[in-house]
Amino acid sequence: MQAHSKLKSLIDQLNTVIFGKTDQVKDGVACLLAGGHLLIEDVPGVGKTTLAHALAKTMGLQFSRVQFTADLMPSDLSGVSVYERAREAFVFHPGPLFAQVLLADEINRASPKTQSALLEAMEEKQVTIDGETRPLPTPFFVIATQNPHDQVGTYALPESQLDRFHMRISLGYPDRAAERELLLGRDRRVLLDALPALLTPEELLQLQQQVQQIHVAPSLLDYVQDLVGATRSGRWFQQGLSPRAGIAVLRAAKAQALLCGRDYCAPDDVQAILPQTVAHRLIPVGDAGRGAVEQVRAMMEAVALT
Repeated sequence: MQAHSKLKSLIDQLNTVIFGKTDQVKDGVACLLAGGHLLIEDVPGVGKTTLAHALAKTMGLQFSRVQFTADLMPSDLSGVSVYERAREAFVFHPGPLFAQVLLADEINRASPKTQSALLEAMEEKQVTIDGETRPLPTPFFVIATQNPHDQVGTYALPESQLDRFHMRISLGYPDRAAERELLLGRDRRVLLDALPALLTPEELLQLQQQVQQIHVAPSLLDYVQDLVGATRSGRWFQQGLSPRAGIAVLRAAKAQALLCGRDYCAPDDVQAILPQTVAHRLIPVGDAGRGAVEQVRAMMEAVALT
């Protein structure tokens, strides 16, 4: 499959910048192939912004980066209308939101008001400014980085905002061998500047269409519904997944299948992407002592394949 060869080259290139994080790199690519927005959560300094930059550059997408701060206003993202005397009219000056990829760095350092300004853009691929609806470029992605909530100066993302992110991944600290490569290797910024684009926006859209055409057997749909139903049972989580989340699981699993070079979706694809796709939408019940990701994995083990 030609798409599989192209995607393998893309992932190999990303792995030359992000050492020792093959699974997370693959998840990031799967998220964009599924047409979703990506949230990268971890402590500062482990490569969150580098991965976001590398994804945008390798996929040949026009991107803009915004450092989210407490004083960032919604108009700083969307743009403003300025009166120009020569034209005797207000002229709209688009903000960084009008790019194919918005790199929202440390998104949870901005106020809830600014965070909510992204909702319409992420869901509808458009923004309403001064009563006028303006479409965003195609394709349009938000790749956001987030620091842990217990750090000073951070605001928890509201549930409605989290639900707009197709997947959430965490890089974690590198292993010893990968860290040695980082210590001895070239500066990440130099490597990023040298990355060539391996796709065009048109090719990415074609790959997204191929994802939609991946075959899903009725038995696999039963399995996905069983997993979604288990989240609603009250045994594992305080509140279950919405139908939108179920659709997100299926789209991510199809993207995973395409990355594996198959034209059909398998249970392994669902299991590979489920924690990253649903854990940020769920709150574990009781005193299980597990985080949402671990709880999702425990639930998967309890839900039998039919």
